[in-house]
Amino acid sequence: MAAPTTNGSTSNGHTDIYDHAKVAHFIGANSLDVAPSGRVTDFVRAQGGHTVITKVLIANNGIAAVKEIRSIRKWSYETFGSDRQIEFTVMATPEDLRINAEYIRMADRYVEVPGGTNNNNYANVDFIVDVAERAGVHAVWAGWGHASENPRLPETLAKSKIIFIGPPGSAMRSLGDKISSTIVAQHAKVPCMPWSGTGISDTVLSPQGFVTVPDEAYANACVNTWEEGLVKAEQIGFPVMIKASEGGGGKGIRKVEDGEKFRTHFQAVAGEVPGSPIFIMKLAGSARHLEVQLIADQYGNAISLFGRDCSVQRRHQKIIEEAPVTIARPEKFEEMEKAAVRLAKLVGYVSAGTVEYLYSHSDDSFYFLELNPRLQVEHPTTEMVSGCNIPAIQLQIAMGVPLHRIRDIRTLYGMDPHGVTEIDFDGTNPDSVNKQRKPTPKGHVVACRITGENPDAGFKPSSGNLTELNFRSNSNVWGYFSVSSAGGLHEYADSQFGHIFAYGMERGEARKSMVVALKELSIRGEFRTTVEYLIKLLEKPEFENNTLTTQWLDSLIAEGMTSERPDSTVAVVSGAVVKAHLAFEASLAKYKSVLEKGQVP
Repeated sequence: MAAPTTNGSTSNGHTDIYDHAKVAHFIGANSLDVAPSGRVTDFVRAQGGHTVITKVLIANNGIAAVKEIRSIRKWSYETFGSDRQIEFTVMATPEDLRINAEYIRMADRYVEVPGGTNNNNYANVDFIVDVAERAGVHAVWAGWGHASENPRLPETLAKSKIIFIGPPGSAMRSLGDKISSTIVAQHAKVPCMPWSGTGISDTVLSPQGFVTVPDEAYANACVNTWEEGLVKAEQIGFPVMIKASEGGGGKGIRKVEDGEKFRTHFQAVAGEVPGSPIFIMKLAGSARHLEVQLIADQYGNAISLFGRDCSVQRRHQKIIEEAPVTIARPEKFEEMEKAAVRLAKLVGYVSAGTVEYLYSHSDDSFYFLELNPRLQVEHPTTEMVSGCNIPAIQLQIAMGVPLHRIRDIRTLYGMDPHGVTEIDFDGTNPDSVNKQRKPTPKGHVVACRITGENPDAGFKPSSGNLTELNFRSNSNVWGYFSVSSAGGLHEYADSQFGHIFAYGMERGEARKSMVVALKELSIRGEFRTTVEYLIKLLEKPEFENNTLTTQWLDSLIAEGMTSERPDSTVAVVSGAVVKAHLAFEASLAKYKSVLEKGQVP
C-alpha cells in the first residue's frame, strides 16, 4: 500500500479508508496545514495523521497524571530522542500544591484551580474547557475518574477545535452508559445477565452509520421509583444489584438479597449518584470479573490487547489485578474478545476502552457487564504482557495516525516496526498468516493498588503527611506513586496513591515477586495503608490456587480478617526503644553543642 498523503489519499491518486475528509470531526485546530514545522509535525505527516499535538492539558491529578506524563515522555524519547517534545499543563488545587503533589513537579507548567470537591475542578467540564482555551493547548487528556466519562467534555472541546484524547461523545453515550451499552450488547447478540431491560434491543443508526439507542428504549430499561424497581427485581429473581448508570468505583451500586431492604438500598443508590438513571440486574453467583482491553483508531479499525482478571474486589472496587486471563479457556476468552471488538465497531468507538464481563468457570459462560469508555487504572498490566505503551497509542490515535502505522502495534503483530503495510486485524485474509503473527501475551503480571485506607476500620480513607516512601524496583517489579517523602494525601485526594506491578513467566512466579516487593516496601506517615492486608490476600490458598470469585474478599471482610499486626508486647517494647533512642540523640546533640562552644559539660 502506498503511503497516505496529508489529505488521506494515497500517492497513486486513489482514495482509501484513511481519507481525512471522512474523519474531519476529529481534526483539531493545529492541523498539519497550519502546524509549525518540527519533529512532531514531521512524524504526524509521515505516519498519515492529520493533527499535531504538542501541548496537552491533563484534567486529572494523582497517579493518573503521573502515569500519563511518564508514558508519553518515554515514547517521546524513544521516537524523537527527546522526552520533552510534548508539553504538559496540569491543573493544581491549593490542596495538591500544599502536599507537594508529584504530578505538579513533573509537569512543564501548572494552572492553579479552585480546591474542594472535584465538582469545582477536575470534574467540571465547563471549567476544564475554559482552562484548556486559556492555556492554549492542542488536546485534553482526562485519564480515569472525574470527567473522563462525561460525553459533554469531548463535545464541548470540539467546539473550540481542541482534541479530546479519548472516544467521541457519541460512543460514550452509546457504550459508556451502562444502560445504553447493555441494550447495544443485546442488539449485537452478546450474552447479558437478566436485568430490567432484558429483551430491549431497539437501536437506530446515526448519520455517521453507527448504532445508537433511542430515548424510548433507554427509558424502558430504567426504573424510576423503588416500587417500580421492586417489581422488576421480583421478576428477575433475588439476589439483585441496584445500579446507577453514572456510578463507578464502588459508588451507586448495592446488592439486595430480598424485597425487605430494597427500598433502603434503592434510595442509597439514588443519593450517591444524584440524577443518574437506575437499573436492576441479576446478581451473578460464583463469578469472575474479566475484561478485554480495546484499542480503536478513527478509521474503523479495532483490536483487543488481551484481557485482565480483576476478580479481587472490595465492594466492587478493584484491589488486585492480573494479566492475562488464565481462568477461562483460550477459545472462550477469544469469543469475549471478538464480542468486545464487535461492540466497539458498532458504535464507532475510538481510543482505549475496556469491556467488562462476568465469567462463570463452572459452566464456562460469560455475560456482558459494561464498557468503560476510558483508560483503566490497571492498564499497565496489559502494557507489560503486550509491550504496548497505551497512553502513547492514545495520543497517536488522537493525532489521526491509523493503527497499522503505530510502532507498538506493528511489533505486536510481528511486522516491521517502521513499515507502512496494512495489517489484517480481523484475520479475514488467508494470506495474512504468512505475513503477520497472531498477537500473544508474554508472561504474567500481578498488580496491587496501594491506598491510604485502614483495613482494621472498614477501609476508611485517611489523609496526612508522608515521612518515608522507600520502594525498590527490579527487573521483575516496578511501581509508581503520586506522593513522595516530602508530600502526603489531602482530604479530597483519591485514596489510591500507588500502583505496584510484578512480572513473571507464569502466575505463581509473579505472585511471589509481588509478595517480596510488598514486604520490602516501606511507607511511614500519618495514615494507614493496605500493604500488610495485600500480603495476606496474596498468601491465601484461594488466591494462590486461583479459585477465588468476586465475592471472595467481601466474605473475608465479613469474617473479620484484618491486616497483620505485631504482638502487643513487641509493639510496647519497640515504642520504648524508639523513645529511648530519640532521648539519647537529643542528649548527644546537646553535649556536642556544649563542646563546640568550648565549655566543659
